[in-house]
Amino acid sequence: MSFARSALLWVSENRQLRQTLPRYKFIRRAVSRFMPGEELVDAMFAAQQLQAGNINTIVTRLGENVSTAAETQEVTEHYLNALPQIQQKNLDAYISVKPTQLGLDFNEKLCLQNLTAIVERAQALKNWIWIDMEQSGYVDRTLALYKNIRRQYPHVGLCVQAYLYRTPKDLEALLPYSPAIRLVKGAYMEPPNVAYPKKADVNASFLALAKMLLANIKKNDVTLGVATHDKILIKQIQQAAAEMGLAKTAYEFQLLYGIQSDEQLRLAKEGYRMRTLISYGSFWFPWYVRRLAERPANVWFVVKNMFQ
Repeated sequence: MSFARSALLWVSENRQLRQTLPRYKFIRRAVSRFMPGEELVDAMFAAQQLQAGNINTIVTRLGENVSTAAETQEVTEHYLNALPQIQQKNLDAYISVKPTQLGLDFNEKLCLQNLTAIVERAQALKNWIWIDMEQSGYVDRTLALYKNIRRQYPHVGLCVQAYLYRTPKDLEALLPYSPAIRLVKGAYMEPPNVAYPKKADVNASFLALAKMLLANIKKNDVTLGVATHDKILIKQIQQAAAEMGLAKTAYEFQLLYGIQSDEQLRLAKEGYRMRTLISYGSFWFPWYVRRLAERPANVWFVVKNMFQ
């Protein structure tokens, strides 16, 4: 792992910096590149614009590690209210949630209860819910949560991280559930005995896992969202899918708002299913710094904003 990436991930997890740095106007300006605003209405407006270009969306309210039942209830109510608003706007927009937003840190039963309520509302409105994957210490609990709820509700997806050594075995265990998987590289600071520290190894793992999932789209009814901005990986995955006889619409690319927008439009125009993840909310700083850590060159964008 590069020094720049390590430093940025350390910043993202430092409580004092989380509270101090977002007060600076140049940082608030810079984050607008990756986030259309802090409110749901901002995310839905951006989703409408993208949908006009045949790009669908996933929206997620930023926040993690809530510590009280009251906080989880507020998050749950927010999503319960968001789902009908999305339908009223005629948006093809899924919702993605973090388990620690719903109480996973302190009450797994409450977390499941909150998630079930959101999933039930989504099912009634013919929508999808995606479950984010957080640090490696949450993987077992998040997998258990997903398996529990997937048995009854088919339109629920799960994020898995290619940089974790354990992910191939986790995916093998999920195949009997005909899972919906969003494959990402991983964006947290993890020790080298848990996750690949080198970018080349992460890329190799991502490609191998993507091929595994592509091979199981027909065999085990897997739903796949390929979440990478790496153009080389995108081409390799397209080639692998074509060699397997899969149509362009058999899987989906899921990229982040504000990153490689031209590539997103290109994929959509070429007939691939394209979905953009739009984040919103006031608790944006840790998420924002993790985005910078994925490509430390983006720090130059922040520096330029300091002088504007």
